[in-house]
Amino acid sequence: MSEKTRILFISRAYPPILGGIENQNYEIAKALSEIAEVKIIANKKGRIFLPFFAPYALIKALLLFRKYDVLLLGDGVLGIIGWILKIFYKKPVISIVHGLDLTYKMPLYQKLWIGFFIKKLDKLIAVGNQTIKEGVARKMPEEKFVFIPNGVDTEKFKRDKTRDISNLVIKEKSSERKIILTLGRLAKRKGVTWFINNVMRQLDKNIIYVVAGEGKDKRAIEKAVKKNDLQNRIKLLGNISNEEKLKLYNNVDVFIQPNIEVKGDMEGFGLVVLEAASCELPVVASNLEGLKDAIQNGQNGFLVKPYDSESYKKKIEYLLNDDGFRKKFGQRARKYTIENYSWEKIAGRYLEEIGKVISNR
Repeated sequence: MSEKTRILFISRAYPPILGGIENQNYEIAKALSEIAEVKIIANKKGRIFLPFFAPYALIKALLLFRKYDVLLLGDGVLGIIGWILKIFYKKPVISIVHGLDLTYKMPLYQKLWIGFFIKKLDKLIAVGNQTIKEGVARKMPEEKFVFIPNGVDTEKFKRDKTRDISNLVIKEKSSERKIILTLGRLAKRKGVTWFINNVMRQLDKNIIYVVAGEGKDKRAIEKAVKKNDLQNRIKLLGNISNEEKLKLYNNVDVFIQPNIEVKGDMEGFGLVVLEAASCELPVVASNLEGLKDAIQNGQNGFLVKPYDSESYKKKIEYLLNDDGFRKKFGQRARKYTIENYSWEKIAGRYLEEIGKVISNR
């Protein structure tokens, strides 16, 4: 089956542009190409090219689809292209759906894309179980969905542990200070402001909190740092290079993802926590939305009830105070991540579902 399956894949978000969907689309396309015949139509020029990409991709797909068994869309926004192609070809169309694909508030999008275009597709591969719940709440048939988590390149981020992050965080090479990390877009739902106000000030003064990334919540985070007089213990790095990201993943002590609930803005899947776990970095994350699909409690990280500041404090302190356990758990987390979330494994699940859809047609 895998040698014969011919997949036409369309992505409106693709590297070299950086982002969650861009990375996911690239990785799944690359992994599927190892086990199937894949033709990629991708937007590599960013948002500025989006108005032109949709008609370009549609015309190209209309010419090419006759040679392929199935159309795979990189996200639900492309649902209109899938619907049009289904009119011309009696072939199955599948779309990956991320959280915002279904929760985007624009009334026209909700009416046409959610109410019509996406519903007409043959299968929806949801990157998180919460995404399926959001779809069902919008009267989309549950049987149309299948959950397949995102994967991670388990060799891409792993490096030797040197403890040398002096250019980024501390002035000297040191094993005396403990360092916790949050990395990614600074949206309110990431919970960084909440964590600073409710947990960080309770932690030992020897602990440094590193926050890497930019986003709309940055000003609120800066205010929380100042309000709690934590300027010497919290380092806001802003956007960092890929090399700096690798240094942090491999040389800090614990990764935290203290998400909170924000109406209309959900975590589709916690990709950064998988990246951290693949680097033998223990993860402490909120038991919420897509994070529950990425972290299996006690296997590749620990899940904590959202807003439970005392549980966050205890779990972080436990990990930081026991170097032996932290090291062993990090090794176990990486092993579990490789066994369950490598892109090779995830691509196999994609191909299995694609095969079922083709057979049903």
